[in-house]
This record gives sequence, structure tokens and C-alpha cells, in this order.
Amino acid sequence: MSFDASVKVRLLDVAAEEAGQRLDNYLLRHASGVPKTRVYRAIRKGEVRVNKGRSKPEYRVQAGDTVRIPPLKVDESAPDGRPSDAWERRIRAGIVLDNADLLVIDKPTGLAVHGGAGVRLGLIESLRSLFPDAPYLELVHRLDRDTSGLVLVAKNSAAIRSLHQQLRNDVVDKRYLALVAGKWPAYQKSVSAPLAKRHTPSGERIVKVAPEGKAAKTEMQVLERFPGATLIEAKPVSGRTHQIRVHTQHIGHPILGDSKYQNDQSQAVSATAGLKRLFLHARAIAFELAGERYELECPLDAELESVLRRLRSQR
Repeated sequence: MSFDASVKVRLLDVAAEEAGQRLDNYLLRHASGVPKTRVYRAIRKGEVRVNKGRSKPEYRVQAGDTVRIPPLKVDESAPDGRPSDAWERRIRAGIVLDNADLLVIDKPTGLAVHGGAGVRLGLIESLRSLFPDAPYLELVHRLDRDTSGLVLVAKNSAAIRSLHQQLRNDVVDKRYLALVAGKWPAYQKSVSAPLAKRHTPSGERIVKVAPEGKAAKTEMQVLERFPGATLIEAKPVSGRTHQIRVHTQHIGHPILGDSKYQNDQSQAVSATAGLKRLFLHARAIAFELAGERYELECPLDAELESVLRRLRSQR
């Protein structure tokens, strides 16, 4: 691996149209080709400064901020950041909405929302490559790599500020379809259990129910019952990592196809149903933006629909 060294410190003033981006994303856009590990190390060690002070990767830059970018080395062997033809077709086919404020994508399963941790290219990097004339594209929220469904991408700082405020106030209505193992109890309308992030000895990140965790609540509604499985609608009232997956597992009904949060029953039913991926789909989202009400939906893909047809035939 060869690197082309840059020897100059840069001081960049954040433009109004760039405001609202996370600091790590801002740096990655202004240090094209620099390995992500190097960018995060620079932030962690204080080499990157915002208004002469240390900052965290999740800090959202504001218009007029002065960001100090230290000398960084560019990876000459880095890929060009363009998705494969197959992924490009799937991403373009998944565009649900494209206007002046938002790009909404029905994200396919298997595509991470952003690169890193062994992922060369995610949805946001792919979109920036496919739409090079868009000056501002930022993820409003995230979905797990194996979860399909609606993802909001802001096209300007005003949009992302408004949507983040709504997310913090829990007024964005997000609905997921999940196929869970066993007979979901009719009385189980919600699950409230605090969630904490952990790491396994191998370094894999997992989430567990723990008293010291962050408060989390998911509302559930039964939609359809099958032999050994139940299709539910899940509404996360809070927005924690892996929330729906961990909450369903916590009460003994893991989502089918989930290799991280499973039990013997969910493994057996997944195999019987011929399910080879996580059955979790972000089906609908509702919010307000610039005085307009949005209520967006996207159906299950053909793979998950075929699983439901197979289960229905067994009744």
C-alpha cells in the first residue's frame, strides 16, 4: 500500500450548506482517499480541532465553524468509491422520493448505510458517487445492514436539523414489519427494556438488555399468525441500536433469520421457512418537513413475500 503525503495543515470554514453534518463525515468529504481509521485517529488524538478545541466524531458542524485538518496521507490504492453495477441498479431502483430537500431510498438488505468496519462502501458513499452534483447528502438516520426499507437522506442542512429535532422528540413515526418466532402473545402490545452496547471477546458489537442501559420502548401489533411464527408491526418509540431485534429476543420471540439475536426455535423455524436473511423491513415513515406532511411506504421485497406465501400454504 502506497501513500501520497500531504504536508499542509488546512483551516476550513464551514459553509452554511454544510452545517449539520457530523464532524467525521465532514472530514471524510474534505479528505477524499484518506483511510477512515486515520481520520478517526486524528479526531481522537486531538489533531482535528473545531474552533481551536477538541471535538468528537458525532459533533455536528455549524456554519462559521473553523475546522483544523492536520496533514493526512492519501491511500493511492483506495477504491474510487463507486458501487458495482449490480448495487447501482438496486439503489436507483429503490428511490422512493427525490426532491429539493430529501432523497428517500428503499435500502436493499445486505447494504450498510455507511462504510467502515470492514465495509468498503455503504449507501451514503454510493449515493455521493452516483449523484456527484448534489452538494449535500447526509444520512438522517440508520438501518442495520441486514434490514431493508426506508432510509432518509437530507439534501440540505435545514432538512437534517429539522428531522433530527423530530427524531430527538420521538415524533417521527417509523413502522417495521418483523416475522418473529412462535406465537406472539396478544397482550404484548409493547416492550420496555433498557439497552446497553457490549463487545464480544472477538470484538463483535452486540446489544443486551441491562439495567444500566439507555431507556428503550417498542410498540408491537400482531398482523398475521402462521404455524410457528407471527408477523408483527413494530414501532420503535426510542431509537436505539438493534432495538427491535433485542426487544423481540428479550421476551422469547426473536426475529426470524437473525443470526445475532436468536434461539433454537427461531433457527428451526427460519430453516423450515427457507429464510436466509433477517426478516425486518422498515415499511413506513411519517414526518413533517418545510410545512409539508410526508407519509411514505414501501412494500416487502419479493424474497420476503415468498416466505410469507410459503408459510400461508402450511396453514
